[in-house]
Amino acid sequence: MVFLIGDFTGMIGDPSGKIETRKPLTREDVERNAETYREQIFKILDPDRTEVRFNSEWLSPLPIEELVRVAAQMTVARMLERDDFRRRYEEERPISIHEFLYPLLQGYDSVALRADVELGGTDQKFNLLVGRDLQRVWGQEPQVVMTTPLLVGLDGVNKMSKSLGNYVGITEDPETIFGKMMSISDDLMLRYYELLSDISVVELEQLKNGIADGSRHPMDAKVALAREMVARFHGTSAAKGAEEGFRNRFSRKEFPADARRISGAVLAGKTDLASVVSTVSLSFRSKAAARRLIEQGGLEVNGERASDPSGTIPPRGEIRLKIGKKEFVVVAFD
Repeated sequence: MVFLIGDFTGMIGDPSGKIETRKPLTREDVERNAETYREQIFKILDPDRTEVRFNSEWLSPLPIEELVRVAAQMTVARMLERDDFRRRYEEERPISIHEFLYPLLQGYDSVALRADVELGGTDQKFNLLVGRDLQRVWGQEPQVVMTTPLLVGLDGVNKMSKSLGNYVGITEDPETIFGKMMSISDDLMLRYYELLSDISVVELEQLKNGIADGSRHPMDAKVALAREMVARFHGTSAAKGAEEGFRNRFSRKEFPADARRISGAVLAGKTDLASVVSTVSLSFRSKAAARRLIEQGGLEVNGERASDPSGTIPPRGEIRLKIGKKEFVVVAFD
């Protein structure tokens, strides 16, 4: 198995799913990211059976005439078949020429590696198919393309991303992973079960039916999922400890020391509780949902229950918010 790190293409910036030109990474950024990729991937793959490669091996020395040959295999019309490029073109958003190079160079990776199977997210389908096209031109058997659904982040809306802060990091400590998993909505929990858990299709259907008819409590199912995720990356003992810590914390109604911290600057001057909650919460993203939560007594501010969505917080110091039953956030003002 080859685990490919796109250190060269990373300096171009993958345009997949982007509505504007992506800022290219520096060589230092790429090398720093590469170290984190190694740390993460070997929690999943066997290092003795995995070959780590960097596409700068063949792309950095690529002769210009070879690059022209690669570019000649693609038309502008086909590039604009991509949803993201087509949308930007129709909205008259700039598309830089170098962005067209990204799928071509990623496709050339398949030629350089003589890949027989390539795995990627659904957002990479176009790039993966370009690899098949280039392999045919270079006289190779086209690779099999396998895609997986994208994982929605903790906010239940956007793709899981470290830059958006809606992620669960597999190298994070057990308590953090467990707490983040417990913060997701019930609907998102079922999606995570489908994409992440080792339970069978039959067991998943039984779980969905149990939650629907009330015979299975969503909280118990969420605890089981959080325990499974922690055990996968840290072991069963760590999973048990994280679960005990979580249950003890909530039974004593403590404010956790590892609560998510957010700068008050993200509020852009808004201090009314409905705006604050809808901005910082992972579960109550709309202002209407935040208002209902507050009116129903589901918000605590610095340990005091709040019931007026129009109430405000002082824009100074640290404000501790308990949002719903399981989400804790510290809003820190400079």
